[in-house]
Amino acid sequence: MNLSDAISHASTIFMPEFLFGADEAMLLGERAANEEAIRLLTEEYFANPNPGFDFDLVMELADRNRSLCDMMGPESVQADRSHNLANHLSDDDILRGVSALQHRSVEKIAKEVEGMNATKGVLYGSKPAKGTFVGIDIETTSTSPDRGYIVNVGWQVMKLAEDAEPTEATSVFCGLPDQYAETGVPLSEIHKITWEDVADKKQFRDDADLQKQLLKALKAHPFMAHNAAFEDSWLLLHLNGYAEARKAGKIVPIDTRDICRALDPEVRFMSWEAKPASLEAWAHRRGVLADDEEERHLGLDDVDLMFRTLIAELKERNLLK
Repeated sequence: MNLSDAISHASTIFMPEFLFGADEAMLLGERAANEEAIRLLTEEYFANPNPGFDFDLVMELADRNRSLCDMMGPESVQADRSHNLANHLSDDDILRGVSALQHRSVEKIAKEVEGMNATKGVLYGSKPAKGTFVGIDIETTSTSPDRGYIVNVGWQVMKLAEDAEPTEATSVFCGLPDQYAETGVPLSEIHKITWEDVADKKQFRDDADLQKQLLKALKAHPFMAHNAAFEDSWLLLHLNGYAEARKAGKIVPIDTRDICRALDPEVRFMSWEAKPASLEAWAHRRGVLADDEEERHLGLDDVDLMFRTLIAELKERNLLK
């Protein structure tokens, strides 16, 4: 599929009744075409100052793909992962994040590392961190943002200071299509969210007030998330106006998992199986969680844990302003 094919595919009127009774191979083929078109259109949108289409086209295709996945059933959705979930933030995103943390220009930081093999530890550890940030965490029904739904979102605003207290703490449960009343909420074994939690709630994509409130918060301060590429990938295909603001530089993501890996020397000596950069393991090492405590895996709770652990790490490294 090329870009022209992707635009044509996304512009086609979707009539789900034509797929009722289709065999698995046909449904998988349609899903693959949808997800490839989403990938190509997203890449073109961010690479081209004038891509020739609005990002609404991509959002509508992602909505269409979710409806298709609902027809296929939860087992098919979880069997593999879409290519539209990024594994990490880009190098440019890392530079913008360091710039936001240290209140230095991207150009100055880029010039400092030009021509040298600067590690992320050098980048994050070169100057103290300071300022105010919004932390966010979402709970979802899938690892793939073009297949699943957001069922919980939590955020709060925090100043990076030892005795700082959070403000604007918000936690919202979001609904699901009615069929999940029978099948249950996917990934509930992780986030413990049940149908009773989301019944009669508006779906995230349909909640205009929530969308406006969240977009405003993310534009007000750089945002932090543990594995921010996950939140970034999901918000890109779920939050109206996010892609436009991201492209314009009005939204800046910062990955605290990346900071953990860069600054905590214990990470490099621990086995991969121990998941040393997970929020729970990091919080245990910094004494933010007791040995017998576990991460809650719920939006606002995890945001609060992330901020407290990050501040403890920065204090340990003498990187708090």
